[in-house]
Amino acid sequence: MILSVEELIEMDDFSDFDTDSGKAILKMKIKAVEQLIRSYTNNKFQNRFIRFEAASESDVLYGASDFLKADDEVEISRSFVNDGLYTVTEITEDGYTRVDQELFTVNVNLVTKIEYPEDVIMGAINLLVWEVNNRDKVGIKAETLSRHSVTYYDQDSNNTVMGYPVSLLGFLRPYMKARF
Repeated sequence: MILSVEELIEMDDFSDFDTDSGKAILKMKIKAVEQLIRSYTNNKFQNRFIRFEAASESDVLYGASDFLKADDEVEISRSFVNDGLYTVTEITEDGYTRVDQELFTVNVNLVTKIEYPEDVIMGAINLLVWEVNNRDKVGIKAETLSRHSVTYYDQDSNNTVMGYPVSLLGFLRPYMKARF
């Protein structure tokens, strides 16, 4: 994942999520923001210099890289059934890689390390803070308590992108790749 749940819970904005169900919700939010970033930029953030092919069975990849360690994120591709993002849980002494999810038995998986730049990680944190603090107030431009007046702003392509304010996604511009 782009961030760990434990890193976020240490921040004041996420202290309410320090329960088992709260951690599960936060984990889903982190994965959703990560997928949004990858989809919006059309960038997989792969380090193609840290890559290997391996067979898989259960939660084990029968191969490893000297440049991977526990808690690193990898993307499996070219397997047709295991394609996706996984977190490395362990690199065994006999050269196998364990991941956090069950894998189908396949002879070839292309495993590539995922690395996000620091500004993308900070942008993801800002998106998550906005999600927690402002999602329930979406659309409100101004609100007055005396005589109760609420003004809503237009939610069109000029103001929002993928459900978030345009201003929050500006950090992704340098990482956008062309779509063909």
